[in-house]
Amino acid sequence: QVQLVESGGGLVQPGGSLRLSCAASGFTLDDYAIGWFRQAPGKEREGVSCISNSDGATDYADSVKGRFTISRDNAKNTVYLQMNSLKPEDAAVYYCAADSRNPAVCLLDDEYDFRGQGTQVTVSS
Repeated sequence: QVQLVESGGGLVQPGGSLRLSCAASGFTLDDYAIGWFRQAPGKEREGVSCISNSDGATDYADSVKGRFTISRDNAKNTVYLQMNSLKPEDAAVYYCAADSRNPAVCLLDDEYDFRGQGTQVTVSS
């Protein structure tokens, strides 16, 4: 069964950090580019970051540049999102998604093949 499972969400104070994990099962992660997306209540889904399969080319939304870092460990079939200097506006459900169109290219758009169920991130004092 092809599956992406996110973990690492939780409650953090403004300025704090979290590391999200996206674990793949049932398929080989390095056949895909992986993206992180988020959606807060009443807001549109936003592409946060993505990473290509092999050379690790990355892209970030302007809202998170300099604060978030995406990385992947193909041996562990896992992609990570390190989130630092978190702000209340970062609160959302974060989910990862897999893109097979051209794994060597990282795109933050709506054409990913499948996604996980998400993990909640809450930023509040």
